[in-house]
Amino acid sequence: MKTENNQSKSFFEVTEGVWGVKDVMVNVYLIANPDKSWVLVDAGLKSAFPKIKTAAAAIFGEGVPPVAVILSHGHFDHVGSLQAVIREWQVPVYSHFLETPYLTGRSDYPPADPGAGGGLLSLVSGLYPNDPIDLVDAIHSLPLDGQIPFLPEWKYIHTPGHAPGHISLWREKDRVLIAGDAFVTTRQESVFSVMTQRKVISGPPRYFTCDWYQAEKSVNALADLSPEIVATGHGKPMAGREMRQQLMDLALNFPDRAVPRNGRYVAEPAVTNRDGVVSLPQSRTRPGAVLALVGSAAVIALGCVYFSRQRSRKEFLSLPNF
Repeated sequence: MKTENNQSKSFFEVTEGVWGVKDVMVNVYLIANPDKSWVLVDAGLKSAFPKIKTAAAAIFGEGVPPVAVILSHGHFDHVGSLQAVIREWQVPVYSHFLETPYLTGRSDYPPADPGAGGGLLSLVSGLYPNDPIDLVDAIHSLPLDGQIPFLPEWKYIHTPGHAPGHISLWREKDRVLIAGDAFVTTRQESVFSVMTQRKVISGPPRYFTCDWYQAEKSVNALADLSPEIVATGHGKPMAGREMRQQLMDLALNFPDRAVPRNGRYVAEPAVTNRDGVVSLPQSRTRPGAVLALVGSAAVIALGCVYFSRQRSRKEFLSLPNF
């Protein structure tokens, strides 16, 4: 797993035939096929498309479009540049059928849960969009048998919990897992962890996980695969024995390691079906409290920026003169 320095660190190699592009705090993946075609997995934030295009040109050559886009799920940070991708490359998009209502304008996602805790990114999650996008002319449902169109070496596993139709991608021949947000390799709720990208197997991002019972089942299913390499929606790829030990530990101790003590969806999940959200548990966070949390979060964020800049300035001033 290495970063391509000649492209200003615009992409990194996960393993044979798999590359990642990090945009702000989220990853997208580019997968090559034996026939030299390639598939894009997720589309990141709205700012991601130029990075995706640059990486694709470096890996596959100028003007070589993907043959398809596969979505792990449709949260805003995974579909932000999807419409730009479709406009540029006119490619079909595939998702699990339980994600379709959120990708065709029919239903909002269950709202984020600022009360789930864990860090600044949870505190401000009430500001994250949960409204649908409308890709009715481009979206296709994945087959029910686990096969992935245009990816003959891969299969998908339905891994709900973080989102109703969340999927993870699995390549059996070398035990490579693209987990999406079923679990991640950083503490995504924490700004510090996101900035440092410290590698640690963690549960799905708390603020958007709307069914913790299903999320636990999904992590157990992925741990049972005993992957050799994992790449996730947030954080750096991990591999080997230590990764597997951490993943199994998460699976065995999921209620303590992943499930928040408080939060809207802890005691009762969002109820969804193929048409979208059916019912939601009552929010446990008062509107006034949310505003207070957002205000506090803003102050903390400004403090982090200030101290980060001060540290960078000190490091610069301490450099030797050449």
